[in-house]
Amino acid sequence: MKIKLPEDVNVSLKVMLRGVEPLIWRRLEVPATITLNRLHMVFQDALGWTNSHLHTFLIGDTEYGYEDEDGELDTVDEKGIKLVKVLKHNTPGFWYLYDLGDHWLYDVHVEGWCPPREGKQYPICLDGARKCPPEDCGGVHGYKRMLSVLADRKDPEREEFLTWLGGKYDPEEFDILAINRKLKKYSKATSRA
Repeated sequence: MKIKLPEDVNVSLKVMLRGVEPLIWRRLEVPATITLNRLHMVFQDALGWTNSHLHTFLIGDTEYGYEDEDGELDTVDEKGIKLVKVLKHNTPGFWYLYDLGDHWLYDVHVEGWCPPREGKQYPICLDGARKCPPEDCGGVHGYKRMLSVLADRKDPEREEFLTWLGGKYDPEEFDILAINRKLKKYSKATSRA
């Protein structure tokens, strides 16, 4: 028996970057009807990326991403596909891969389904920790090396990294208010009778 999920609910997602300790993560609540291409943009803003690279979602046995006009990739065009249509009632989660070169892989856990709360705007970031690595830093290994260099004031490469980063980088930074200001561009106020 197939169970149909309601579309007038939100999905609580915990998005966690693999391979980096301490954990970089976000807890988001998004409308179940959000499209995968819009969810990608929500992830970009919530995580602090700049949408400069390709991405894919792996949900069940299907890979979703940009339309492949050349037919070289085995991905389904994500445009217009609603999250509620690809999640099954018992789907524990899925994967989100950003930057196919640096290979930033995220575990996305489906934490639950809940009704929208009156007066709230969705999507919304509810919690999280730490700043995402900067774009093009070389994946997990490059990021760890960068943090090591920045921590050593005597490392000759430290100034070069700081210049590349715009003068500073705090890996512990997490500004939920700034994230939610960015997410407002995707939202509409929810009102429930």
